[in-house]
Amino acid sequence: MAEAILDQVHVSNMFDLRGVVAVVTGGGTGIGLMMSTTLISNGATVFIIGPKQVDLDRIAKVYNDGAEKSGKVGRIYGIEGDIRTKDEAIRLAAEVGKRTSYVTVLFNNAGILDGIFTRPDEHTAKAFQEKYFNNLTPEVFDNVYRTNAVGPYWLTFAFLPLLEKWKEAGYTVTGGRKFAPQVIMTSSMNGWTKDNATSGKSFPYQFAKSAIGHATSTIAHELLPLGIRVNGIAPGLFVTDMSAPGTANELGIATIPKDKVFGFEVPCLQPADPNVNGGQPIPGGSRTDMGSLVLCLVSNWFINGTTVLIDGGTMLMHANSF
Repeated sequence: MAEAILDQVHVSNMFDLRGVVAVVTGGGTGIGLMMSTTLISNGATVFIIGPKQVDLDRIAKVYNDGAEKSGKVGRIYGIEGDIRTKDEAIRLAAEVGKRTSYVTVLFNNAGILDGIFTRPDEHTAKAFQEKYFNNLTPEVFDNVYRTNAVGPYWLTFAFLPLLEKWKEAGYTVTGGRKFAPQVIMTSSMNGWTKDNATSGKSFPYQFAKSAIGHATSTIAHELLPLGIRVNGIAPGLFVTDMSAPGTANELGIATIPKDKVFGFEVPCLQPADPNVNGGQPIPGGSRTDMGSLVLCLVSNWFINGTTVLIDGGTMLMHANSF
């Protein structure tokens, strides 16, 4: 019947996330919060992981209250943790396992930006060494790598048993849940850029995002026998705590100052909205841009080992290897 086909592909059925359990590292701020709010708005249960329980509880209450008032069934729960270490990855998986029998999707999203440089005024070896080498410490490189690239590795394998539980519960294509288990990595357009101006002028950040971009496809290959997919999201400029530090309000929404200059152009601009970015035109992607991509990846069985670039066409204007 045509009616049945039309019903099957209707948005209310394709993106009904009731029964989905998601874990989002860095899920209480920035792009992670865009992911978390999209998931609970469509019915998912979401565990957000971050460094401070008080901050996680505050943002969870804000959005859980909103979900209850609007009749939405999705909810957020915060779990404090350090996503950089193997021991913490094991502990976090155990903590989530106490609260749910399975996980549908793990978002390895948390990331930091550090080691920012300014370009030298003189084209001499001494000037370049001063700007790119002398001012950068091994500790900064190590911390950025552990947060942005190494931590996601530990977490992916620590959460495998919970991701695999779909098999035990009969979550099959023919008779069970319609959402297959998946790991989604947040890399960045800067994992492929050759122009460091697009990455906030940080080599540690750029290198770490390149590493996690490559890890996405290689881990996807290794996990094929388990039926657990691995995909990635490579954002360009989004209005977040990272791109506009210190501007986030009580809803976790950041605002780009009017005089903020990024040093690169985003071809696809959002129109001005009085309810977004203080009524100013959005210089980058919006929460609905990110949210629609999240829904696509969570609901789609047929995408694996792929990183989706969502950069507003920025990489069309800068040398890159994407």
